[in-house]
Amino acid sequence: MGGSGSKAKGVWPFSGNSSDPGSDGNEQSLARLKGSRNATPYVFTRRSSLYYDEDGDLAHEFYEETVVTKNGRKRSKLKRIQKNLIPQGIVKLDHPCIHVDFPIVLCEV
Repeated sequence: MGGSGSKAKGVWPFSGNSSDPGSDGNEQSLARLKGSRNATPYVFTRRSSLYYDEDGDLAHEFYEETVVTKNGRKRSKLKRIQKNLIPQGIVKLDHPCIHVDFPIVLCEV
C-alpha cells in the first residue's frame, strides 16, 4: 500500500498556483500544470489488482494442483500460475476517495 502517490516532482495537482511551467522545458509537466486548474481532490477510478485467467475466472491469484510422486508416495501440490493472465484494468469506485496528494489536513488530533 502507499505506492499510489503521484510521481511528479515539484508539481502539486491541487494548487491553484499558475507559476511558470516552461522553466524545465518538459512538455509533459507543462500539460500537467495546465490541467491542474481543474484538478479535483477526489479519485473516481483506480487500477484493479484482479486478473482474468484463460477460462475467464477473476481472482487475485491462480493456482494449479499438480501431483508429485516422491518415494512411491503421491502428493499433491499447488503451483502458482503467472502466465496467460490478463489484468482487469481500471475500475470505477463505488464512492469517491480523497487523493493521497491532497495537501490539506482533514483531521487534526
